[in-house]
Amino acid sequence: MTQLGGVQSWCLGVTLQLVLAAVLHQGFATVAPPTTAAPHKEPGRPEKGNYHVYGTNNTACLLASMGLQLNITFSSVSQNKTLQEVVNLQPNMTKSSGSCTEERAILKLTTDSDKTNLTFSFTLNTTTNKYHLSEVSLVAVRPDTKEPFSTSNSSLDYLQGTLGYSYMCHQEQTLDVTQVLSINTFQLQVQPFGLEGDHFGAAEECQLDEDDMLIPIIVGAALAGLVLIVLLAYLIGRKRSHAGYQTI
Repeated sequence: MTQLGGVQSWCLGVTLQLVLAAVLHQGFATVAPPTTAAPHKEPGRPEKGNYHVYGTNNTACLLASMGLQLNITFSSVSQNKTLQEVVNLQPNMTKSSGSCTEERAILKLTTDSDKTNLTFSFTLNTTTNKYHLSEVSLVAVRPDTKEPFSTSNSSLDYLQGTLGYSYMCHQEQTLDVTQVLSINTFQLQVQPFGLEGDHFGAAEECQLDEDDMLIPIIVGAALAGLVLIVLLAYLIGRKRSHAGYQTI
């Protein structure tokens, strides 16, 4: 029985290590937002909006469905220090526009009164039939700055997908644009090329979603293995116990 207890303890220890490794893997896979320059109040999870761009023949050439949260670092005039502001884009107050060519698709999101202009530019490699988010720019009028907030980056490599397929990521992910701007996306699905009608093509899921699905599989397999090993150890121990009562 002492040997059986030792086997069970070993199995439990191995299972706990597998579960802990899976949880730590998920923690490391999640992209952390940049550190803040000053404490701020989070506005909560943004509402998901549906945005589209139509080409010259009046057919959709870009579709996007996502919740967007802007993390802006700026110099406050009244407080004379650097602050970070977190702003959710509200779909009912945001208009979408843009343009498409064979190798470039642009989505422009403009809030009411043109106070915020956020632009996403996607590039298609016609040799590999792969696309990615290559540029993001933001111009926003803030009430506590000397001039409109403006920043951009044209050397990005996010949201990589295949021509004819959409890119999907249900998990929250952070796109680091510049030192003063990062964007949190929620329940994102986007397709800038190869659309057939006004609907998304088959989805290619992001690594964060795949990791999120992998954890329950690892935990379930570890628990199933533990049950099997304990059952085998019990049967072996019981067989040996009965063998001890046989007459020599």
